[in-house]
Amino acid sequence: MGGPSRWTFTFTIFILAITTISVQAGDNNHVYSPCRDTTVQRDDGFSFGLAFSSKTSFFLNNNASVQLSPCDRRLSLSTSSSQIALFRPKVDEISLLTINASSFSPDSAGGYMVAFAGSKYAARSPPTFVANSTHIVTSFTLILEFKQGRLQNLFWKRDGCASCKGKSKFVCLNNVDCAIRMNDCKNRGGSMDCSLGIQLAFSGTDKHYSVLNSWYEVQNLRQYSLFGLYSNLRKSLTDQFSNFF
Repeated sequence: MGGPSRWTFTFTIFILAITTISVQAGDNNHVYSPCRDTTVQRDDGFSFGLAFSSKTSFFLNNNASVQLSPCDRRLSLSTSSSQIALFRPKVDEISLLTINASSFSPDSAGGYMVAFAGSKYAARSPPTFVANSTHIVTSFTLILEFKQGRLQNLFWKRDGCASCKGKSKFVCLNNVDCAIRMNDCKNRGGSMDCSLGIQLAFSGTDKHYSVLNSWYEVQNLRQYSLFGLYSNLRKSLTDQFSNFF
């Protein structure tokens, strides 16, 4: 893989069972690189990446109709300011992935994000806006869709701006994304935690044809304001994590 020039350290929080879980426990998937193909079953670990760069850098020769995976050496991510975060969530668990804003500036990396995994069967999400010099989007939902255990698609699920109504520190961008003004972020002198939070869920079937249900669970739980739950939990665990350093 022609990797980007810098790597961002990340950690994963499993919402449904807040315990320390060894990646080997119940994990029969021994492919750890996000740029290799694999098939998985429920409870396996699954490695994928998030690449942060400019929107045009994810397309072959700036051709807007040919999007390549960040694993593809034909992209010039390794010679730009791009950054990559790697994750290994547990298949079919609802997870919250976080990236600490104190050590990461998505606007300086290019402002857009693509989720990716695989090689011959490379899957990649459409580029989604994260940040520019004035605003940052901090909450995302990513769905990993499998067929017989092989990843088919990654796509971002958007719910408009419902979660930021009535919140003075948030603005609605293009009637699609809730965003925070950059000058309100802690790392820019403000009071807001602008760490990225990616809610992750699974759909489709594993290699034993078992149905992956976590996406349907997320849909059913939306009435209970998962956005607020994850935001509060992320702040609590991020604060505890920071105390170790």
